[in-house]
Amino acid sequence: MTHCKVIALTNQKGGVGKTTTTVNLGVGLANQGKKVLLIDADAQANLTMALGWQRPDELPVTLSTVMQNIVDDIPMDIYEGILHHEEGVDLLPSSIELSGLEVRLFNAISRESILKTYVNAVREDYDYILIDCMPSLGLTVINSLAAADSVIIPTQSHYLSAKGLELLLQTVSKVKRQINPDLRMDGILMTMALPRTNISREITETIRETYGRHIRVFDTQIPHSVRAVEASASGKSIYAYDRTGKVAQAYERFTEEVLRLEQRQRRQTQNRTESVR
Repeated sequence: MTHCKVIALTNQKGGVGKTTTTVNLGVGLANQGKKVLLIDADAQANLTMALGWQRPDELPVTLSTVMQNIVDDIPMDIYEGILHHEEGVDLLPSSIELSGLEVRLFNAISRESILKTYVNAVREDYDYILIDCMPSLGLTVINSLAAADSVIIPTQSHYLSAKGLELLLQTVSKVKRQINPDLRMDGILMTMALPRTNISREITETIRETYGRHIRVFDTQIPHSVRAVEASASGKSIYAYDRTGKVAQAYERFTEEVLRLEQRQRRQTQNRTESVR
């Protein structure tokens, strides 16, 4: 599988649906026949727990193990630590140890590209790799952006969530300029939307007006629902937990948007290659 796409799902604000989106986009892609690896790049290990591993700190191998071995140049089986979920996705889990690794990375050689080294080693086995970033703009997030082909920003239809977009976009642009020139911005995904409320509609419209001319704002909005929270607590995707519900239908539409976007990007790349020839 040489056409693997690596997507970082990031927002420095917590509670905006990054983990829920990572799970349900990942399972949605798997339901379309894609081979998917999810990487939990958050020391809180929410993605790991949302997929059913409730005691991540007891797992013998996690992302911090893998990255520390790369820093120390210790040979290892690149598939060691990958867990297999019953809904067809693989997971490289996280644990609280990742917070300590963040500090140790400051003195590492090529400290921004440690995760990229791992991703490049496993990407030939997958169609998609999704990285669930921690809510910060620290070195682990920089590693995630350096390893990614593109970025999706889940953001809540809330004033404070929208306010933080500018700083995040500046960070993504800086990584693109200095570390990863091929990094693309796939788009902004509105989550936890309450379309019947004036404030939710106004914030969504403001984001479309402010950023929509330069950055895609996905057509799909993920509605607010307690069912999404319940699904995460049960260790399942929204498809397994509430298949006919409005959140499952929204994530299915979003998955289709992501697949169509990938097809367009591949055609554009192919056309550019042919024009150079």
